[in-house]
Amino acid sequence: MVTLEVAVATIGAGLAIGGAGLGSGIGQGIAAAAAAGATAEDPEFFGRGLVFTVIPETQVIYGLVIAILILSGVGLL
Repeated sequence: MVTLEVAVATIGAGLAIGGAGLGSGIGQGIAAAAAAGATAEDPEFFGRGLVFTVIPETQVIYGLVIAILILSGVGLL
C-alpha cells in the first residue's frame, strides 16, 4: 500500500524532472536557432554558439538532483 507521502513525493519528483526538461528544451531551442543564424553569418561563431546552446541543459541536471533528493528523502532510493 502506497502512503500519501510517497505518492506526493513521487509526483513532486516527476514535476521537478518534467518542468526542468520543458524549460531546458525551450531555452535550448531558442539558443540553437540564434546560434544557427549567427553561424550562417560568420562561421567562426560555431564554437561559441555550441556552448550557448548547451548551457540550458544544466537545468535538467538540477531537476534530476532535486528529484533524487526528494525520492531518497521518502526512502524510495
